[in-house]
Formats: sequence, structure tokens, C-alpha cells
Amino acid sequence: MTEYTVSQLARAAGVGTETVRHYEQIGLLAAAARSDSGYRLFPPESLSRMSFIRRAKSLGFALPEIMELLRLSDQRQSAAPSEMIQLREAAAAKLVDVDAKLVELQRVRAGLVELIGSCPGTGTVRDCPILAALSQA
Repeated sequence: MTEYTVSQLARAAGVGTETVRHYEQIGLLAAAARSDSGYRLFPPESLSRMSFIRRAKSLGFALPEIMELLRLSDQRQSAAPSEMIQLREAAAAKLVDVDAKLVELQRVRAGLVELIGSCPGTGTVRDCPILAALSQA
């Protein structure tokens, strides 16, 4: 295939068509050429770019961060050592964010375990300690 329409690119990348349009609108994907009938036509490299974006999102990177990662990726052949440091620091900062989220999730988990343990699972709903705990200020 030489070019993708929005729906073909979306299907191949495993995203919705609105996602493709949004990424084009904010500059994550280069503006597509138009066919004679007005359809957007994306070059084949758009699929690898979409895959890059999906993988970066799955690692927790936000779209502005992904934009910077793509900028560095686009300059891969000529990237300066300072950009390598910048790339490593971005990944390290994301790791710190993930670790903080894990700590928060462990706290939430412990609270849920405690609430579940306090509920006998019998009786009436109004007597449920879970609801009482959630109602406290």
C-alpha cells in the first residue's frame, strides 16, 4: 500500500479515526495530502509513527511529551549528545511518575482491603461499614 486514508490508517494502527484526525491536527502526524476527491492520504511512514505514539502512550507519556520524543526520533541520525541526555531524563522522569502512582495505588489497595475486611457480607445495606466509611468527611 502506498498511502492510507484516515480509516485505513486508524484500522491498521488500532485506533479510532478521530484519533488520527486529532494527531494530525496537533502535529503528531504530518498534514496529509488530499486526493482529488478530498480524502486525506497519509504516507506509509504514518503507520510506524502511529505505532510509536501508541507505545509511548502505553508507557505513560502524555501527548506533549510524545511530541518531544518524536522530535528527537526525527533527528535520530544527527541528535547531539545533549539530546541523548534529554531523552534519558524524560524516561527517568516518567519512571518517577510511575513509581509515585504505584505508591498511591498501593495505598488505595490497602484501603479497599480494609473496607472489604470490615464488611461481613450479610445484613442490610444501610448497616454496611463500607458505606459508612465512604460517608465520613
